[in-house]
Amino acid sequence: MQKLLSIIFLLLFYFWTVFLGLICIPFLTFHYSIVLTLGRVWIHGVFFLLRVIVGIKHKVVGSHLVPNGPVIFAVKHQSEWDTLAVNLLIKSPAIILKKELLKIPLFGWYLKRSGHIAIDRRGGSKTLKSMLLQSSISIKSARSIVIFPEGTRTRPGEKGVYHPGIIALYEKEGLSVVPIALNSGLFWTRNPLVKNRGIITFQFLPAISPGLDRKKFIEDLENSVEHASYLLHKNAMDEFFSKNA
Repeated sequence: MQKLLSIIFLLLFYFWTVFLGLICIPFLTFHYSIVLTLGRVWIHGVFFLLRVIVGIKHKVVGSHLVPNGPVIFAVKHQSEWDTLAVNLLIKSPAIILKKELLKIPLFGWYLKRSGHIAIDRRGGSKTLKSMLLQSSISIKSARSIVIFPEGTRTRPGEKGVYHPGIIALYEKEGLSVVPIALNSGLFWTRNPLVKNRGIITFQFLPAISPGLDRKKFIEDLENSVEHASYLLHKNAMDEFFSKNA
């Protein structure tokens, strides 16, 4: 039954995406803030479909820990849900994403016009310089930066390699870094036909202040994100087994 519901969600997801994407094309000439607002409308629709069809809800924990002004959000990455959630749960984010996404018809047009930070992950030092330059421009516009430090999705309970881009951002911008833990991979899985009923937790963690040396910074970041994500994973699994015992 859950697989059938996941298929129904997928069909409606594509219909909603194409429908809204087509009727909103004229707005691509507007300021990026308008396009970001349209993106949130789209995501609200997606999350509504997730909730009523598949039974996936979400809750936000620790939002009071986010400092005022632009910061750098370092987000655990387990599923496509994460890339939607950060647009909805973080105010006016500039998200660091792979350049290939801009080539997707319709969807890529809106990503590009939203003023996110597209990078070529194979570009080496040029990629890093481009990311830092684009990030500085976004920060001057009072936008916070969102980065997935592991660069790609990891399975629930697993830890990826934290890439040096987050260290470079931290050192160059002198901003606080807010770690974010989550357990989305348990519910929105890598298999597009498998989505599991439950509640995703999106958790803001205490900010890491600027000024630490790079070794201390990355240790604090990894420990914060991974420990909290482990606990979210464990608690969700414990709750699942208690309900099905």
